[in-house]
Amino acid sequence: MNIQKVSLISIILLSFCLLSSSIPASATNSGFPSYVKWGKIAMTKTKEKYPDSEIIDYLHIGKEQKNNTSIEKFKLIVKNENKEIGVLVDLTFDTRTERLLSVNMTEAKP
Repeated sequence: MNIQKVSLISIILLSFCLLSSSIPASATNSGFPSYVKWGKIAMTKTKEKYPDSEIIDYLHIGKEQKNNTSIEKFKLIVKNENKEIGVLVDLTFDTRTERLLSVNMTEAKP
C-alpha cells in the first residue's frame, strides 16, 4: 500500500472518529459541531504543507471572534518516519459569509 493510500485511510478514520464522538451543545443544525468543517480544512492545509507525513492526532483548541472575522484554532500532530511535529493551525474567516481569509501554521512541540 503506498503512502497516499495510507494517509487517505488515516484521514478517513480520523474523520470517522471525530464524527462519531459525542456532539457538544454548540452543534449546528446539521447535527455536527460548527468546527468540523474548519477541522477538515485544517487537515487538508496541513497535508499540503507536510505531504509525506501522516496526521496522527487532532485537537480543536477553540474559536475567537473579532469584529467581522472569526478564528478557528486547531493543533494537529503529524508524523514523518520517526519524527512527530505539532502543527498549530489558525483559520481566519469572514464570520458572516464563512469565506476563508487566511491560514496561519506554526510548528510546536507535539
